[in-house]
Amino acid sequence: MEIAELLLLLLVLAPFAGSLAAICIPSNNSAAAAWISGATALFCLATAAGCYPMVSSGQVVRFDLAWLPELGLNFTLRMDGFAWLFACLVAAIGLLVVVYARYYMSASDPVPRFFALFLSFMGAMLGVVLSGNLILLAIFWELTSIISFLLIGYWHHNSHARDGARMALTVTGTGGLCMFVGLMLIGHIVGSYDMDVVLSSGNAIRSHPLYLTVLILILLGALTKSAQFPFHFWLPHAMAAPTPVSAYLHSATLVKAGVFLLTRLWPVMAGTDAWFWIVGLAGLSTLLLGAYFAIFQQDMKGLLAYSTISHLGLITVLLSLGSPLAAVAAIFHTMNHATFKASLFMAAGIIDHETGTRDMRRLSGLFRHMPFTATLAMVASASMAGVPLLNGFLSKEMFFAEAIETHKYNLLDTVTPYVATLAGIFSVTYSLRFIYSVFFGPQPHDLPKMPHEPPHWMRAPIEFLVLACLVVGIVPSLTIGPLLHTAVESVLGNATPTYSLAVWHGWNLPLLMSLVALVGGVGLFLAMRPYLATSVEGPPLFRLLEGQRIFERVLVTLSWKWARSIEIRAGTRRLQPQMRILIAIALAAGATPLFLQGFQPAAIVPRNVDPAFALIWLLGMTCAIGAAYQAKFHRLAALVLLGGAGLVTCLTFVWLSAPDLAVTQLLVEIVTTVLILLGLRWLPKRIEDRDDPETMTLPVRLRRLRDLIVAVLCGLGMMFVSYTVMTRQMPETISSYFLERAYSEGGGTNVVNVILVDFRGFDTLGEIAVLCIVALTVFALLLRFRPATESLETPVQQRVQNAYDDEHPDRKKGDSVAEYLLVPAVIMRWMFPVIGMLAAFLFFRGHDLPGGGFAAGIAMSIGFILQYMAGGTRWVEERLRIHPLRWMAIGLIISTMTGLGSWVFGYPFLTSHSQYASLPIVGKIPLATAILFDLGVFSLVLGATVLILIALAHQSLRAPRVHAARAAKAAAKEAL
Repeated sequence: MEIAELLLLLLVLAPFAGSLAAICIPSNNSAAAAWISGATALFCLATAAGCYPMVSSGQVVRFDLAWLPELGLNFTLRMDGFAWLFACLVAAIGLLVVVYARYYMSASDPVPRFFALFLSFMGAMLGVVLSGNLILLAIFWELTSIISFLLIGYWHHNSHARDGARMALTVTGTGGLCMFVGLMLIGHIVGSYDMDVVLSSGNAIRSHPLYLTVLILILLGALTKSAQFPFHFWLPHAMAAPTPVSAYLHSATLVKAGVFLLTRLWPVMAGTDAWFWIVGLAGLSTLLLGAYFAIFQQDMKGLLAYSTISHLGLITVLLSLGSPLAAVAAIFHTMNHATFKASLFMAAGIIDHETGTRDMRRLSGLFRHMPFTATLAMVASASMAGVPLLNGFLSKEMFFAEAIETHKYNLLDTVTPYVATLAGIFSVTYSLRFIYSVFFGPQPHDLPKMPHEPPHWMRAPIEFLVLACLVVGIVPSLTIGPLLHTAVESVLGNATPTYSLAVWHGWNLPLLMSLVALVGGVGLFLAMRPYLATSVEGPPLFRLLEGQRIFERVLVTLSWKWARSIEIRAGTRRLQPQMRILIAIALAAGATPLFLQGFQPAAIVPRNVDPAFALIWLLGMTCAIGAAYQAKFHRLAALVLLGGAGLVTCLTFVWLSAPDLAVTQLLVEIVTTVLILLGLRWLPKRIEDRDDPETMTLPVRLRRLRDLIVAVLCGLGMMFVSYTVMTRQMPETISSYFLERAYSEGGGTNVVNVILVDFRGFDTLGEIAVLCIVALTVFALLLRFRPATESLETPVQQRVQNAYDDEHPDRKKGDSVAEYLLVPAVIMRWMFPVIGMLAAFLFFRGHDLPGGGFAAGIAMSIGFILQYMAGGTRWVEERLRIHPLRWMAIGLIISTMTGLGSWVFGYPFLTSHSQYASLPIVGKIPLATAILFDLGVFSLVLGATVLILIALAHQSLRAPRVHAARAAKAAAKEAL
């Protein structure tokens, strides 16, 4: 691995590693969390800076790890000049925000959790800008939505924070899912998900019949993320987040992801009429409405939020024009906006932190108390307004220059210069309002806190950003020029135009538009100042058009009216109707494609059947039918019969030469039967169904007949499909592939186990992850489970044991074997080491003979079940250190790390290696790295099974307490 590739990988992984370190710090040690976060951000910035010599020379740094190369799914990181510029913005602004947050966050807040989320978001954002694969980009994209939800709702005790976080996640998450479909379609059109291939296939994408569909889906993702009209309403409500979060997410990261994607795909998606109209209308609407709304905000962060929306609209308009010079201006303004907007958010946070309010109607004259902060905020506001000799002026001049150019001969292109000038007037107005309302005017009074300057290091990030605004605005060619050229050239390539970053271009129309905006903005502010000082929050004409109200109404319509009506008609709280619906849907889903494809089941030909095998199957069918019938009346009998059907299935596997499946089936039958039997102890008595015209749509007999028909249809369908598959001659079968390669490529003669841990190891990893989730869910549900009243009474055996304990007070209670299980309990305890040896035997032989990690894990769990049955919950847990959660975590980690280990040697994820090892006396033995993966399976299966066992066992400890509490409550009620 080359140094550049290693740097690229570290750049993405470092924030996540820092996040893990920060979350492990005690909640009261905020300084350590800040130091870790600052060091991580500084490392990312230095790492990105180290890649500049390569990207400045036109190279594209790539890091590739094979994941599923056959499907084009690889972990690919890609850094060109544009990605490098964004990575530097993410890391640099992140470093400054960390320094600022160290002094902003209160000691009473869980600060390590804040920094852990902050670093995770930084890593996700770096993943977005550095992804070299479309699917990887979509994963990181959704990760930014999820982590931003947690950051915005960080103060979860605040209802506004919860509502804002929910709104942001709903809008951006939905847009991200649409974008994901669009990216999948791009991969389908191009034939690859690799970013380099996609960026070189512009003609193929634009000429494809699916182009408009792809464009709309991609734009839904980009416009929702960048809060463009009509999805702009979520951003102001996200201001309930802590100010460091607002400064970071809404200047250089979250909301910039949308315009980043538009710029990244500009070479392959732009230049069409559909792009011009859709992107242009959204951008112009956002540019104008955002600036107009910003004027009338009374909250400082609300004003900055709407101004952010407006400036993002400006960038979107530039990208819509399809001109290379417009793309240059869009990239330039993206950089400038990040600097002045981050400094303004941090200045607003300082004012809120030192005065206790953000309401501009209460703030005035703060220049007297906070002269340094006021000066910095005024310079940043001037840059936002487009005042000359500041960086915002230069990119706005380029915007005006492109607005007056003719790109498309239509109405939208004609009105763009006028809308741009009007939006420029509005931007000057809200910038002046921010400056005058907060820093000038009469002496402030009735503030929650006495205003004063913040600590120097809290103000230092603003000083650095404001200095950047000044330096770039005065000498742009010497400061930002080379960096901008590197980014532009990586996006436009040979289409890179000639442009100038000079401060003075002479007297021309763009300069006149800037002067009109400045003069018009000053005049508009002077005319509206009395109204703004006393008005309620919200713009005239649009005050009733509240985005949150519309959003909530849409959610209510979807979740209450539509979803609720469907739930009322199709939903039920009873398990049996739910199962009926699921099985009916499965039946329809399986039968529909077979019917449409003209499926013809194979003719059933009588064959020579062994009478013994037929007798076994007849016994199994009898058990299955009996279990289905007895389930309505006697659960224990149904469980016994169900176990009999399972044993017949096990014998079937043995008869058909599938010993591996037979071993697993037998072990699973034992464990599931015992666990279900333990669970039946706490269920209520059976309540017979009765015909009730108010609750039942059909009589009991008809409902049973309906259920029987559905069950028979599903069974017959599976029988015919299975029979057809097993009797038809296939030209090529997948089984022969595995049989031929199991030993040569997997290093094992047990084909079933080699498939599980090698050929289909990725499937097995997903399955054990699902098993982990299911076990945790069952455990959580059982913790909240309250047994039925009639099951709380102590069983007869335990009452006999308790009486015996009372007669022998000198004996430690629970230390001896239960009297009613004296001989069986001793045997069950002695079986523990024997079962442990059996589990080890099954595990180590699994790669070549029947066994494996799954079977070994189930077998070992039987040993724990026997101990709980023999000695009881307290006896076992006083003598054995049982940590099922740790076992599950260790198993998942071992399995995942085994897959990642193959990357170290340059192979795809979960590639295994087999080798013979020579041992003294024993001789040569086969070894495979897949045995480590199987060890993870063993640990997770054992932990998941024991976790469910513990949850059931603890019901026996909880039940007496519940019974005593209910008895005491009943006695007290009777006494009253």
